[in-house]
Amino acid sequence: MTDTSHESVPSRQRRRFPDISSRAYEHPADRSALVALRKLSGFDTVFKALSGLLPERSLRLLFLSDSVRVSDAQFAHLNDMLRDACYILDLKKVPPMYVTQNPQPNAMCIGLDEPIIVVSTGLVELLDEEEMRAVVGHEVGHALSGHSVYRTILLFLTNLALKVAWIPLGNVAIMAIVTALREWFRKSELSADRAGLLVGQDPHASMRGLMKIAGGNHLHEMNVDAFLAQADEYEKSGDLRDSVLKILNVLPRTHPFTTVRAAELKKWSESRDFQRIMDGHYPKRDEDKDTSVTDSFRESAAHYADTVRTSKDPLMKLVGDIAGGAGDLGGKLRDKFTGAGGGNTGGTAGKGGSGATDGSEGTWRRPGPEEEGPESGT
Repeated sequence: MTDTSHESVPSRQRRRFPDISSRAYEHPADRSALVALRKLSGFDTVFKALSGLLPERSLRLLFLSDSVRVSDAQFAHLNDMLRDACYILDLKKVPPMYVTQNPQPNAMCIGLDEPIIVVSTGLVELLDEEEMRAVVGHEVGHALSGHSVYRTILLFLTNLALKVAWIPLGNVAIMAIVTALREWFRKSELSADRAGLLVGQDPHASMRGLMKIAGGNHLHEMNVDAFLAQADEYEKSGDLRDSVLKILNVLPRTHPFTTVRAAELKKWSESRDFQRIMDGHYPKRDEDKDTSVTDSFRESAAHYADTVRTSKDPLMKLVGDIAGGAGDLGGKLRDKFTGAGGGNTGGTAGKGGSGATDGSEGTWRRPGPEEEGPESGT
């Protein structure tokens, strides 16, 4: 990395977030995993020691020799966006950024020692300035969160799984880890989408960029509201067979489906949590060391519980109904054995029934604003 230089940043005024912790925008499932890993003594040293086993040096040399490095002399408009994104999220060092020839729209942040950002020519040609600003902010968010370390590990394990596929059970064990990492990584993409929104501060541009990644550069033929309606239709359509197919379709992916990402980002952009960050109220980096792993996992569990409770997907609704029925049954059994369900329907029984309801909501309720962190309804 090079020292940050924040001269000559784009002119449009946007709010800056000094000393912002990545916890401010991280998805609860992503944040809980990162908090736990950061609390492990020496985990950074262990992961970085693996750099000798990973093709990181080879990748750096490859991009240096066969791609165009962004600077004041090359892709100057991208260099301005990169410095601006680092300035807004207060990333102390600007990561190297490369443009590589590839018609497929793509961007990534990789590296164990020092992250590097790579964008394809297909993406540069597809997006306008504000859409591209959100993408650059997305990748800077990955760097600030430390996602590049885990993405590199995921790439390594995926390649390793292919090499040991002939070993009995060896591939199964590795693929189990890869599947779990992919679930985390899908949530890390939602986190980075939020970082991109904090940098660009234009929700419509962020969602427009996702729509163009899905449908190409035919903006006059597309509509953001109709695109978001697809996500709603995708979630609630079909029966249990379709729900299983959705799970099977997403398992091998490292990214959520594009319509789903757009819908999730829209929800967050309209949430109280986003507004609090924009108002200058957010967790700071010097507080990261005091973050509770237990609280982070509790927030993650609450998010998944709330997702099941509010989901329109047939399978998720079934799971929620079963869980709700189990909660009601548990309340009735408790009343039966404690005597709370006596004949006085207006007194003790009423209180007992209320207690059972509260107990159920305690498990499946939507977390309050203080508990949700950056998450609201996703």
